[in-house]
Amino acid sequence: MLRIGFFIPEFPGQTHIFLWRERQALAELGIETDLISTRLPPRAVTSHAWAAEAQRQTRYLLPVGMAGMAAALAEMLRNPAGALRGIAAAMRAETTGGAKQRLRMLGLLLMGARLKRIARQQGWNHVHTHSCADSLNIAMLAERLGGPGYSLTLHGPTLEGYGVNQRQKWRHARFATIISRVLMREAERQIGVDLPSVINLAPMGVDLEQIRRATPWQAPDATGPIRIFSCGRLNAVKGHDDLVEVISLLRDRGLDARLEIAGEDEQGGSGYRRELEALIVQRGLGDQVRLLGAVSETVVRESLERAHIFALASLNEGISVAIMEAMAMEMPVVVTDVGGNHELIDSGHDAILVPASDPAAMADEIAGLIADPGRAARLARASRARVAADFHHRRSAEAVADGLARTLPGAPSLAPAPATPGV
Repeated sequence: MLRIGFFIPEFPGQTHIFLWRERQALAELGIETDLISTRLPPRAVTSHAWAAEAQRQTRYLLPVGMAGMAAALAEMLRNPAGALRGIAAAMRAETTGGAKQRLRMLGLLLMGARLKRIARQQGWNHVHTHSCADSLNIAMLAERLGGPGYSLTLHGPTLEGYGVNQRQKWRHARFATIISRVLMREAERQIGVDLPSVINLAPMGVDLEQIRRATPWQAPDATGPIRIFSCGRLNAVKGHDDLVEVISLLRDRGLDARLEIAGEDEQGGSGYRRELEALIVQRGLGDQVRLLGAVSETVVRESLERAHIFALASLNEGISVAIMEAMAMEMPVVVTDVGGNHELIDSGHDAILVPASDPAAMADEIAGLIADPGRAARLARASRARVAADFHHRRSAEAVADGLARTLPGAPSLAPAPATPGV
């Protein structure tokens, strides 16, 4: 069985459930993955039932003490030609400018040496990186130093969000997977000739065996509250402030709408969460909106089961796994038409798309579903079928396995291989 490194920054985080599933699917395809990460995330966002096990299995590059730095330097000296190549790559790498940023890149070179050392000790000759930011710099520099080859998955919602030096990071990769056509076009435009020759288009997905309803979806009772659920890290790009405004608009129409949002900010509760809390107080919605924080996948499923409608007001997305999970739970879904969401949703057939930054439009659609439970039920029935057809959790694992089979001698082959778009 092939064994590779599986590099995920700040693992295990609140959005990493699909990566845990991808590892399991890869194992079924004959590929064992050893976890490696940059550092532990804040404790407040490690909410999953499997988080403790994941931490035990993961090797972390940071923090690094004097002994770790000495070991990294010794690893560089094992291959003097590779060391020169790595230093040259770090010095040529695009940065945001200044001596401080160049020194930072040299610090990433040391992290690359640490990754190379771990790969040598564990017998990896490949590392798959689930990031296009500094983790990909580290993987690239490790390869330049003479370490394992690497590949990457581009999740989005944009390429710009992953920082500079993209061309160099992609140039030396064996292959890439990209989760949406929108991101594929962006990569073609920005990376161009530096794209690897093998690229697979494959969205992340959900495990339909685990994500299913225990009871059929029911429209809200005429006398009870309308339960709306949303799931996404607390970050301005997720549009949670617009969703709070939706609840305010529904209240003004006389609808008793109650919103729960699962997710936490990257600071573990001391960042964007405070802005949302202030907005909720300002709108007088303390009894209508609850911020659940980072919760386990079990709590997410239970919340989806209880809810009448799933809503997400993102300003941008790759293709949202949270939306896929809601659709897999056979419920009405109302979300913004951003990023690759239109590749998942046939609006009006299996879910509803609305313009971003338009709370009134989302409020209109939610109110319309409440007024027409028959239409809401039809959407709910169609939603799971859409996910089952094209967004099951094995697709991304098959794309990685196919990339390995096509670029790494000795990797198990897939038959049939996933379709690869021309680039």
